[in-house]
Amino acid sequence: MYDLIIVGGGPAGLTAALYARRANKNVLVIEKDGFGGQIAFSPKVENIPGFKTIQGVEFADLLTDQVIEQGADMENLEVLSVEECGEGYKVVTDDGDFEGLSVIIATGAKHRLLGLPGETDLIGNGISFCAVCDGAFFKDKTVAVIGGGNSALQEALLLSDLVSKLIVVQNLPVLTGEKKLQDQLYAKENVEVICSNVVKGYLTDEAGELNGIEIINEETKETQALTVDGVFLAVGLVPQNENFTGIIKLDERGYADVDESLKGSKKGVFVAGDCRSKRIRQVATAAADGAIAALAACDYVDSLRG
Repeated sequence: MYDLIIVGGGPAGLTAALYARRANKNVLVIEKDGFGGQIAFSPKVENIPGFKTIQGVEFADLLTDQVIEQGADMENLEVLSVEECGEGYKVVTDDGDFEGLSVIIATGAKHRLLGLPGETDLIGNGISFCAVCDGAFFKDKTVAVIGGGNSALQEALLLSDLVSKLIVVQNLPVLTGEKKLQDQLYAKENVEVICSNVVKGYLTDEAGELNGIEIINEETKETQALTVDGVFLAVGLVPQNENFTGIIKLDERGYADVDESLKGSKKGVFVAGDCRSKRIRQVATAAADGAIAALAACDYVDSLRG
């Protein structure tokens, strides 16, 4: 039986593993996709402490290697459920079960995609999700923000100070973000807002580089091609918590409803990273969550052993 099983191998989960191993706990990290999390899709990152600039995939590999060197076990499996088992928990995967005294849920939240052909291949190669992370790479260029809610408008306002032209594409007849944000955006001379349109497809050059989008007006069915250097998707996030409703409470959006102690609904269960309800979702805040959850889990395991 493991002292701690961590579900999710992004910055939160891997940081938790690092701290738990430093506390001499035996640890298993289970990740269904690639270890390192979504940061691996960022071609260049400049806001991670300690690195002037680093490729996202390089950072993910460094963090993963660090955890492996510390002695954590790693499994590339999908977790189907977490169930109470004696004094601990049974983690059920698509290829076997594992038992642990404590569990950290660090499954993250995935950016919602439009589901268009070639979309996933363009992530990090023209398609971005975070203006704070990637906005500087589009300085003095033309970019589009897809979405019209608060998150989209906040992204758009940040980008408008960097780019030469910003196009906001909203599928509804009006923007749905706060009026204050709308007023600030409409006051920008380099911003164009196009409502009642959805993105029909991504346009690429002969080298496969993104160079535009095709949109369609849902009312008139008129299509038009927009030349852009980059696209920022801001159509929501999807927390990966659906398999853990028995051990963590979820809010109305599906995020883990935990306070800053990061304790789940059951003893010995903790939550870390983007899968929990929080305002800021960055590598630094995910790592902080991982450290806090790991230390709390270590204290819990120690309490069981007297």
